[in-house]
Amino acid sequence: MSDPDVRFSREDGARRYEMHVDGEFAGFAEFRTRPGTIVFTHTVVFPGREGQGLGSMLARHVLDDAVARGERIVPRCPFIAAYLRRHDGYEEWVDWPEQAVRES
Repeated sequence: MSDPDVRFSREDGARRYEMHVDGEFAGFAEFRTRPGTIVFTHTVVFPGREGQGLGSMLARHVLDDAVARGERIVPRCPFIAAYLRRHDGYEEWVDWPEQAVRES
């Protein structure tokens, strides 16, 4: 069995990153922006694609892209927040919303 072909794109008009697996739309991470900041609000991996590590791949991609763009990261999405708590390397880029700090 070969690895799936996973591709990501940032769709600013739709305010989301999209993930395609083997040419099929498989999930997305929604965001809002303000100057110098990206606020992640909701992340979805479609049914039938869960349990393949795709959500983590999507999270890593969107966070790495935000850092490369020099954007501060505000994780309002519970999935993105959980990913950040489990993976080092993003601390200096994250501005935790008040609610997320209380849930830590």
